[in-house]
Amino acid sequence: MNIPYYHAIGKEVQVFEHAYNCKIPFLLKGPTGTGKSRFIEHMAHKLDTKLITISCHEETSSTDLIGRFIIKGAETVWLDGPLTTAVKEGHILYLDEIAEARPDVIVAIHSLTDHRRELFIDKLGETINAHKDFMLVASFNPGYQRGFKELKPSTRQRFVAISFDYPEEKIEAEILVSETNVSKDDAKRLVNIATKIRNLTELGLTETVSTRLLVDAAHLIHTGLPKRLAVHVAVVEPLTDDLEVIQALKDLSDLMI
Repeated sequence: MNIPYYHAIGKEVQVFEHAYNCKIPFLLKGPTGTGKSRFIEHMAHKLDTKLITISCHEETSSTDLIGRFIIKGAETVWLDGPLTTAVKEGHILYLDEIAEARPDVIVAIHSLTDHRRELFIDKLGETINAHKDFMLVASFNPGYQRGFKELKPSTRQRFVAISFDYPEEKIEAEILVSETNVSKDDAKRLVNIATKIRNLTELGLTETVSTRLLVDAAHLIHTGLPKRLAVHVAVVEPLTDDLEVIQALKDLSDLMI
């Protein structure tokens, strides 16, 4: 299987490799769609290790991660959760948007993020020492979470952390071409639109244009969807439900592509 494409922006590959070798948990900070998940997929392939991804949300509990008893036929059996599996077998466990999970998840991983590197399963009364190749990785969107759900300093300081942001325009255009085979000119136009919208802070958008949205638009353009329509449905509409803002962004993008 081909390694997932990822264009390094700084020293993140080098830092991750050292963190992996030193058994230090890794935290990815940054806006949605800046390549955090793709980076982890890339590194898992590069290191030839299995990746288990958990998309955290407000209902994600420690039981979901650690495991539970289930009824199988006439007996009750224990079923390991993804965290327990990763700890036992030596995989990378990626907690995407960790701040969205319930507080008991943070409590459950604390003993895995310090010198102990162990997981306590209270329902079994067992403590499992992590496999030598186990690594815990988490992502967090500080801009979106600010004032809502934040990671406590006592949690953040258990991780090596790297901040992700949107790449510079030339690199972002190269990413679009590599991901979708869209023409270089169209890639540049899409990036110019994104840059313009990202600078329109007065619109009060919760999230701005991510590289992921640009990749979607480029895919649609490459397969023949009219360019302006592709930008409308893949870039503008996902950003907001405010009709006036949508129209303003459509008018802006129409002038640029």
